[in-house]
Amino acid sequence: MKNFKIPHVFIFLFWIIIICSILSYFIPSGSFERTTRDYGSMTQTVVVPNSYKEIPKHYSLKAAIIGENVDEMSSPVSALGVLSAIPKGLGDSAILVFYVFIIGAVFTLVQYTGAINAFLFMLIAKFQNKPKQLLFLIYMTIFSGSSFMGIGSETIALIPVFLFLSKQLGYDRIFGLALLGIPVYLGWSTGVTNPFTVQIAQIIAELPIGSGIGFRLILYVAYAAVGFYFLMGYGNRIKKNPSRSLMKNDKFNLDEFGSFKQSELEKKHVIILLFFVVSYSAILIAVQTIGWGLIEMSACFIGIIIVVTKISGMTGDESMSAFTKGLQIMIVPALVVGVARGISVVLQEGMIIDTMLHHSSIALMSMPKIAAAEGMLFFQTTLNFFIPSASGQALVSMPLMTPMSDILGISRQTAVLAYILGDGISNLIIPTNGVLMAMLGLAKVSFEKWFKFVLPLFLLSMILAFGFIALAIVIGY
Repeated sequence: MKNFKIPHVFIFLFWIIIICSILSYFIPSGSFERTTRDYGSMTQTVVVPNSYKEIPKHYSLKAAIIGENVDEMSSPVSALGVLSAIPKGLGDSAILVFYVFIIGAVFTLVQYTGAINAFLFMLIAKFQNKPKQLLFLIYMTIFSGSSFMGIGSETIALIPVFLFLSKQLGYDRIFGLALLGIPVYLGWSTGVTNPFTVQIAQIIAELPIGSGIGFRLILYVAYAAVGFYFLMGYGNRIKKNPSRSLMKNDKFNLDEFGSFKQSELEKKHVIILLFFVVSYSAILIAVQTIGWGLIEMSACFIGIIIVVTKISGMTGDESMSAFTKGLQIMIVPALVVGVARGISVVLQEGMIIDTMLHHSSIALMSMPKIAAAEGMLFFQTTLNFFIPSASGQALVSMPLMTPMSDILGISRQTAVLAYILGDGISNLIIPTNGVLMAMLGLAKVSFEKWFKFVLPLFLLSMILAFGFIALAIVIGY
């Protein structure tokens, strides 16, 4: 196992495309009848249960190389079809890809203004003589905002701030790292309005963006409380007895951040933060009330970029440097959306996706709905090890989970819930999570130490997730 290595996510997804294409030669082709139904203001395309019919396959050399269409028959995916699946996937996901790029650019630009760093250090100064638990609660509340804004990789640059705070108050490296990492990942797991998880999944599931928000808000509060009490429990133990620290022999030297300077909170920083919070809130309200989609949201984020640039006093070149840096950060997450969509392309062109749904549903139909829904959660958690991109995972799994939920009589909202919980919680612990590994590297915390620290929280969070999935089935969420 020491030589085992998960390949780059693009390579891994391309291998999945190849494997699915090969399967199209062996798995029988077939299709369900589909109909439409109204869901609020949206019209959904849904599978008609018990309507599956097998379709005969056509094999030929031409079909294998460049593809061949024959009436009332299906053809396996050709070699050309394998290669064209990626550009087709990118074309199908063009608006979503652009949206992911713009989101990254906005958050990077705000961070480059220095407003976030200055605000964090202001809190440290304000709470010097007050209960530190209140300061920790404020920090964790702020960064559990990943549930709303989908922040993740953007927080890596803030790790020195939290290490500095942890050392100043007598804690260890793991505490400082966890003060940032736990709220980010547990917040991400609840996906109240996370643009990279719940919004993408709901688009694929043909649900109104933001629908079901009330249940996810309850989820958010529950996980925020669990994360806070878990971290405070560890902090109190090592405060009373430093030998119980998982890094008790660490000198906790921060000399490597010698150029890292504390920032003063200026008037422009306050205006930038207020403008960003108000603008983002207005966008979310518009999504909920007047049915805005990705195009309108992307347009507003472009407007935010323009206004923040003016408020910050950055030159055009400086703002574009930050803007392009944000785009660079999002290259992999954005393009993963298109590449992952290629998997759906070959499954649909090979006409085997309905066959897979048919046989999977037969196996699950004998199970109670709750057990079937818990199986979806387990599947998503496992899949995240191999596809640690949230948006990529949504594009891979939701085209399968959406019709599956229709066949099993499970609501699409519950299928989305299983996806966001499975994707988010496992991010705490999987070594294929590039952002987590970057955080550990910058904080100089080994994966072994982090695993030992976070495992109880992961298990507790998963138990809670299974409970919420069961509750969702019971109340018909």
